[in-house]
Amino acid sequence: MSATLAPAPKHTPVPVSQDSETPASSGLEITVPVRDEKSAPGWFFARSEAAWAEFQTLPMPGIKDENWRYSNSKKIELADHKPATAPTAANTAAALAATEGLKERAARFVFVNDVLVESDTANLPAGVVCVTFADALRDHSEVLKDHFMQREMTLGSAKFAALHLAHVKAGAVIIVPKNVAIEKPVEIFHWVVGDHAAIFPHTLIVTGDNAEVSVVDHYRSLEGEGGLSIAIADLVGGRGSKITYAACQELADDAQALHLSSIVAGRDSAIKSFQVQLGASFSRSESVSDLIGEGSRSDMLSVSLPIGEQVVDQRTLQNHKAPHASSDLLYKNALYGKSRSIFSGLITVDEGAHYTDAYQTCRNLLNSNEAEATSLPGLEISADQVKCSHGATSGPISDEELFYLKARGISDSESRKLIIEGFLAGVIERFGNGELLDTLVARIDEKLERAV
Repeated sequence: MSATLAPAPKHTPVPVSQDSETPASSGLEITVPVRDEKSAPGWFFARSEAAWAEFQTLPMPGIKDENWRYSNSKKIELADHKPATAPTAANTAAALAATEGLKERAARFVFVNDVLVESDTANLPAGVVCVTFADALRDHSEVLKDHFMQREMTLGSAKFAALHLAHVKAGAVIIVPKNVAIEKPVEIFHWVVGDHAAIFPHTLIVTGDNAEVSVVDHYRSLEGEGGLSIAIADLVGGRGSKITYAACQELADDAQALHLSSIVAGRDSAIKSFQVQLGASFSRSESVSDLIGEGSRSDMLSVSLPIGEQVVDQRTLQNHKAPHASSDLLYKNALYGKSRSIFSGLITVDEGAHYTDAYQTCRNLLNSNEAEATSLPGLEISADQVKCSHGATSGPISDEELFYLKARGISDSESRKLIIEGFLAGVIERFGNGELLDTLVARIDEKLERAV
């Protein structure tokens, strides 16, 4: 039997404190949407209702919350935002005109304010499911039921994940069957337009045994003040499969972004995830890798370039549950002005997960005396015969490097740009897509022009 939504009074704005302790008395404009019962299964309605109730109940994270140490959940200004309205014809035309993605791709979706405005899936191999989230709810309900948001949110954003689940209606679901490889990437654009509009896109990738797929999510802004993206990606790798996933956040400088990703790596699978943080006044990413299969591998990569007073908050977990698995995390941040970065990462090795090979590195390049980088790497090991290491560094560009370039007639500002591009490009290259590398380097160069 399908679950139904609560009566209308429950849909009115529910005030939630921007403090940390309890639900309080002012200002939240985000309300649970009315859903069409014919377009989705009963289990989804039940989970959506439960998520809304959970969101109302959970307090905002506060300064006493270890998962928000050195950060501030008040930067995500829920009280100022409301669900994005359907785009106008002019909005749609502007977004499509600005959508310049990869020339070599297997499929593409373009969403504006969580509404699909363009799709192209003609070049996919037979048997591949590559559909919108709404279509997947209708036609592939059982796969979603098994894999959609099945992991508990342990890194601090359970409240925001509940809000996402209560509102999610857009995004892509990609299911690649056994022994099928998609040679070119699937590309997805999420545009937000309008004053203080909030979007809740979701990406679900499920691969069968020995399947391969690459997916790129873009998050961008059109006109309008503020803007909020609360996005989630679930990556589930079958035995011997390969998933490569990139989330490129390039929202407006006054927007806010909270992007959560969950990886489940099966036996002998290899999953590579890449977070790019170039926009938003405050962006927070939470990335969890559960290595549940023997011989599995997870590569977790990230680059960020905060300028002005932008804040980049990064939380990660490499969770080794099976023996002979490996993970390698490399995060690089280049900071300008009064910007801040926070990195908190943990490697855990469960009992029995012997012969684990895990690494964690965060490097911060400071380009002003006022920029601030905080790094909190950690290890929890409960198995024998493992190789685990973690490290973090922060410092300015060396005088020797600048002198070398200046001696060859290159200005100070141009020297810094070249050094930073090289510093970040080392991570981007590990993603393995040359066209995306060129695009991101160009975007980084554009932002550096504003920074220097």
